Amino acid sequence: MRDYYEILQVSREASPEEIKRAYRKMALQCHPDRNPGNKEAEEIFREAAEAYEVLSNPDKRRIYDRFGREGLERSGYHGVTRPEDIFRAFGGIFDELWDFPFGRRRRTEEEERGEDLVVSLNLTLEEAAQGKDVVLEVPRTRICPTCSGSGAKPGTGWITCPVCSGRGSISRGNSLFRLTVTCSACGGQGQYLESPCADCRGEGEVPVAVPLSVKIPPGVGSGSQLFVAGEGQPSRRGGPPGNLYVRMVVESHPLFEREGDDLLCTIPIGMTQAALGARITVPTLWGDDHLAIPPGTQHGAIFKLPGRGMPILNGIGHGNQIVRIRVVIPRKLSALQKRLLNEFERVSGKGKRPSRGFFQRLSDRFCRRRKM
Repeated sequence: MRDYYEILQVSREASPEEIKRAYRKMALQCHPDRNPGNKEAEEIFREAAEAYEVLSNPDKRRIYDRFGREGLERSGYHGVTRPEDIFRAFGGIFDELWDFPFGRRRRTEEEERGEDLVVSLNLTLEEAAQGKDVVLEVPRTRICPTCSGSGAKPGTGWITCPVCSGRGSISRGNSLFRLTVTCSACGGQGQYLESPCADCRGEGEVPVAVPLSVKIPPGVGSGSQLFVAGEGQPSRRGGPPGNLYVRMVVESHPLFEREGDDLLCTIPIGMTQAALGARITVPTLWGDDHLAIPPGTQHGAIFKLPGRGMPILNGIGHGNQIVRIRVVIPRKLSALQKRLLNEFERVSGKGKRPSRGFFQRLSDRFCRRRKM
């Protein structure tokens, strides 16, 4: 597949309006009605539509600019395959050209697309990091098998509303002032069910859960959406189905906190480890790792484990794991521990003049100034 910018003959910095103009120009030149039987023109027409669909969408364009078409495919986009999809998606662009004489194809009522569906998927942080193949139960509707979609109980049907005589509205008043209101008996439909179907309650459709296998890529986060084309609600009028959006919800983790592609964790160490230095074991999502704690490490010190964070979604590599040190001070000490710490304090302070605090030095300076 050629580069989308090359197909539309625009620069990578082209504005949305420039991209739209370029697509309209190319679509007019290669329109199938203008080039009957020309397979090459039809293919260029399809390529241009696919390029426009991506570059006119800010999210898709951002993924394409960074990762190319492979990144789009990993996010669930599979391109434009049929001319019918082009007219259905971009027919409005041709409608803007009021003098376009070549077979304007408008979306008819029968071609209405089905509704898009959004489902939520809960993931642990480990599942979000490693990716996962899941089977979703997608809630859809299908034609009620009992009434074949009519909504009426078998053996019955729709009857004309006797209140409005099938008009759906009622006029009240005289020749000077008349008010037309919706018929309350039939709800404005002009007819109503003699006896609703017991299975679908007159809707003509029944809910059904459809299993669907979906591959969750590594690195997703809460709010990420996976686009699955054509797996939404079927059209009621014979048109194409809607699309499915799988929205990710990543659960909180007891140890790790996520910031972008990095993972943060707090690791407790003893005060002797902080003073003398140590080599400690640090848990990561990818197994235990080791970290060298230098002597004299202070409470709150930050260390980095490169490449031990989350995978970069639709990219290459991983983020980092950030380790924050928490120095643990014992709450209770034995007599021996107290004696040793007192000895440590005595030895540490031997021969040294106690340092004067900042506020004491400030007070002395203030007093000297007042005496001057």
